[in-house]
Order: sequence, then structure tokens, then C-alpha cells
Amino acid sequence: MGKLTDILSLARTRAEALERPYQGELLPQEAHKLLQLAPGAKLVDVRTRAEWDWVGRVPGAIEIEWNQYPGGVRNPNFVAELKRQVDPEALVMFLCRSGVRSIGAASAAAEAGYANCYNILEGFEGDKDANGHRGNIGGWRKNGLPWIQG
Repeated sequence: MGKLTDILSLARTRAEALERPYQGELLPQEAHKLLQLAPGAKLVDVRTRAEWDWVGRVPGAIEIEWNQYPGGVRNPNFVAELKRQVDPEALVMFLCRSGVRSIGAASAAAEAGYANCYNILEGFEGDKDANGHRGNIGGWRKNGLPWIQG
């Protein structure tokens, strides 16, 4: 997996190709490696409380809902909660179920002045397989990265 600078450079190249307004797009393994290599790096899990409780959690992650459960309404306090819990100077990585809500969260954080925002591609569960099931194609959990179930 390479050095910190190699991972960040590759992530930046992916984000530029997708025209993202934040620093980079990371694969789950790269995000995990950054947590080990970059002092003060934070992982912000933007899934819902129900997902944390029933699907699983990433140990040490900061949990801030992007959409509220139940109802799926956008969390109007997302940026305020982020500012209260995460230093704007930190390297911040955003994780959701499959890598879509985290794009919105990383974009909102970048707009709010966070200069080192990254989206985690594939999310916690990855995409659906041919049977409509998640957890078999990509994602944090499928890659054997640390998680717990409550």
C-alpha cells in the first residue's frame, strides 16, 4: 500500500477525474492505512443511527448522521456537529453505506472550510450484488477492516 504521500496523490487524482470539490477519493484499505499513518486523521461515519446499531460500527469513528433516521431528512446540524467534534485542520475521511452520502458530507465539509476532506469509495457495505445484497462487493467490511456489531 504505499506511503502517505502516494495514497493522498492517488486519491487526489481520482477526485479530479470525478470533478469533486474536496481533496480526494479513497478506497477503504487506503482510508484505514491513513488512520495509521496520519496523526490526527479522523474517520466520520455519516450513516444513520439504525445503520450503526444494526449493521455495524467502525471503532473510533466519529458518528454524525448526514440524513436523519427515521425519515431520511437531511441533518440540518451536520456542519455544526462536525465543527464541534473535528478540527478543521484535520485530515477527515467520510464513510457511509456505499459511498454516496459521504460525497455530500465531504462536499459540505469542504464548503465549510475543511481543507483536507476525503470520501471513502464503496462505503461500509459496498454495492449490491446480483441478488440485491450488500456486503459481498467492495466496502469497508468486505475488505476485512476493523468493525464491530452492537
